[in-house]
Amino acid sequence: MLDINLLRTNPEKVRENIRKKFQDQKLPMVDEVIAMDQEYREAQQQADSLRNQRNVLSKQIGGLMAKGQKEEAMKIREEVGRIPAQLEELEKKEEELQAEIRKRMLVIPNIIDDSVPIGRDDSENVEIQRYGEPKVPDFEVPYHVDIMERLNGIDLDSARETSGNGFYYLTGDIARLHSACLSYARDFMIDRGFTYVIPPYMIHGNVVNGVMSFAEMENMMYKIEGEDLYLIGTSEHSMIGKFIDSILDEDTLPRTLTSYSPCFRKEVGAHGIEERGVYRIHQFEKQEMIVVCKPEDSPMWFDRLWQNTVDYFRSLDIPVRTLECCSGDLADLKVKSLDVEAWSPRQQKYFEVGSCSNLGDAQARRLKIRVKGKDGKKYLAHTLNNTCVAPPRMLIAFLENNLQADGRIHIPAPLQMYMGGKEYIG
Repeated sequence: MLDINLLRTNPEKVRENIRKKFQDQKLPMVDEVIAMDQEYREAQQQADSLRNQRNVLSKQIGGLMAKGQKEEAMKIREEVGRIPAQLEELEKKEEELQAEIRKRMLVIPNIIDDSVPIGRDDSENVEIQRYGEPKVPDFEVPYHVDIMERLNGIDLDSARETSGNGFYYLTGDIARLHSACLSYARDFMIDRGFTYVIPPYMIHGNVVNGVMSFAEMENMMYKIEGEDLYLIGTSEHSMIGKFIDSILDEDTLPRTLTSYSPCFRKEVGAHGIEERGVYRIHQFEKQEMIVVCKPEDSPMWFDRLWQNTVDYFRSLDIPVRTLECCSGDLADLKVKSLDVEAWSPRQQKYFEVGSCSNLGDAQARRLKIRVKGKDGKKYLAHTLNNTCVAPPRMLIAFLENNLQADGRIHIPAPLQMYMGGKEYIG
């Protein structure tokens, strides 16, 4: 959510940003907010004037009564008696205007960074760099579910019976490999100085509204019927919510956290839930990175976060590339975002396995996450998040890149301790 002062002082900057994101339907909201804000401030001034008038007249009544001028005092008292009704009307108007302003401010997109490439959708994202040599073996690489089924590692049919499409049972060595990737990611991030956290898997509606846009919420979040609780789509939601309405001492920043959680997503409006695959699913697990820092430090932390993901995948000898997300592919709260994509030998192309985002002060403004500086002044923190690893999607890249000609799966050295010392499965 933007600072209202930006719309007051530089509305054209806000309009230009909306155009860069190809959301021209939101342009009228800028003028609506400006007009409502003016009306709101006028109502505030009128209310303040009435309160001041009430105080002055009340003092006059006391003075007149002391002088025995009861008749004059009663006339002023009648005038004072009309003020509460006027105040109530103005306060109601203020409340209604404030709600309408906030409703619009929540959907006006955040100001994107100047470095963000301009484009309509993810087809116009820009490749930045490749890490590792993408290889295609001289034998056929089966579909990832076929690989798992040959190893008795997945049961989609039973999951479809119990839960529907988009769910799965992982079994045996594949289930163990899934857990190994997460355990290694946990220790990988702890070794880089991040504090390990297991957060709540459900959050209140005000936290949901604080960490994401309404469109994202509608397409992603599962709501618990009859309760003000939502299942998290990523641990970023509850991890940023951890700091709601807090004042952090500047000396305690940055807060660098790595969190594990299951994630639940409706995937409304997505490309569709696969019948047999585990690329786009309703339930998965993830090791996440979260940073809360000073505004001037967020660009540096953005680069460090995505580099952690690249380093994780390269430590498992999986080729990856980084993509700069274009303006039209950015969610409304994001200032800048970069995707990490892993190489698929079967498809002979890269696919997304992680996303790093700098939210600027957007989440902090919504959730009132403030920092107290050394001078005693308070300012809004910046928040960032990034995926370290999210199996089972990550398993697609892992299985394809580590598949041997004889059908076995090679286990890289960093994972072997989590796999009971095994060098191969199958």
